[in-house]
Amino acid sequence: MKKIPDEVLNRWRSPGVSFKIDVEPFNKNYSIKEKVGIIEEFSYLDFKGPVNLKSPDCHLYYFEYYGLNPNNIPDHPYNSFFGRLIGTGQRRLLHELSLKTRKFIGNTTMDPQLALVMANLACVSPCSLVLDPFVGTGSLLVSCAKFGAYVVGTDIDYLTIHGKSKPTRAKQIQREADERISANMSQYGMNSQLIDAFVADASRSVWRDGLRFNAIVTDPPYGIREGSSKVGSKKRYKVPAECLDKHHPSKVQYSLENVLIDLLKFAGRHLELHGRLVFWLPVYRADYSEDILPQHPCLKLIANCEQPLASHTSRRLIVMEKMAEPKDPEDEKVFVHESHSSFAKKYFQGLDSPVPTPSVKRGKRGQGLANPVENDAVVYISKALDNCNIKDDSHNQ
Repeated sequence: MKKIPDEVLNRWRSPGVSFKIDVEPFNKNYSIKEKVGIIEEFSYLDFKGPVNLKSPDCHLYYFEYYGLNPNNIPDHPYNSFFGRLIGTGQRRLLHELSLKTRKFIGNTTMDPQLALVMANLACVSPCSLVLDPFVGTGSLLVSCAKFGAYVVGTDIDYLTIHGKSKPTRAKQIQREADERISANMSQYGMNSQLIDAFVADASRSVWRDGLRFNAIVTDPPYGIREGSSKVGSKKRYKVPAECLDKHHPSKVQYSLENVLIDLLKFAGRHLELHGRLVFWLPVYRADYSEDILPQHPCLKLIANCEQPLASHTSRRLIVMEKMAEPKDPEDEKVFVHESHSSFAKKYFQGLDSPVPTPSVKRGKRGQGLANPVENDAVVYISKALDNCNIKDDSHNQ
């Protein structure tokens, strides 16, 4: 930095030019005090103008890159970058859609950044028709509607979808009367884009055969923080006709294996041609290979990105595109590996037993650890972000 010629910096050093320096570490968190300390190290740049934190004439950014593995963060960054900001995307949406200020959230509400990435990978655009069959509190509907889509969601959990479940915010004793998905859409001025959110069983389709969605974007239940269930009973009984109006059907466990089978079959039938299915798939890292990914004859795998959750588990963001219409039963044969049914069991077992850490490559003596050795099949979620071009308008690429 000290070698930069004065003629490059002089235009920004005059007393009438305001400036601001931001510090952003990747894969590491800094306190405000630490960020201020780094900013003060740039005092040799000798800017003479006033500091303007809102709309500076010269906005400088300092980035530090700490790799892609949150379980193995080095003491020092692998790379550092410093430069003047000349343009931005839609990162303002992360603040605008923040869960801290959102009206209605729950235990499993999707983080806004991940929800926007999912909508982007689904190629959601204005007037798209998008479904989330495991809608929960509707975070994915919000992100898709932000790109101009008309959205609809279903969920078997009546209490969650209608805002009757236990509140998740600290010190909140009970939910407010208007806490529901429609309140979130109204909060962001998108209520006209919400078609509906209603109770339905994902294992029993409620949609007519000819209906087609432009995209299906969802986060199926894994059986970890929230249980998964479907309508059913271990007993055989018949409900009298006079009791049907007031009857609440019993539920049975809905295994992850069956969730995936039903989801892919539904996508094969109800996605439009070249429409996309985007969903999260939890995996036990020791068992993972591309061979265990779900497969459908009419769906083509487009992207497969990993988000590490712990040393032994992760979840993969799967993007599939419909390439053909199913014409016979052979076109609807879904492959789902048996390991998916035991994910929850292995997850809880893994919490009680140590798991070997990922292999790392040793650097030269005195240099500590070099970059972690990455499996070619492992594509981290940050790499998906590199391929996502969220423009500053109503469209996304």
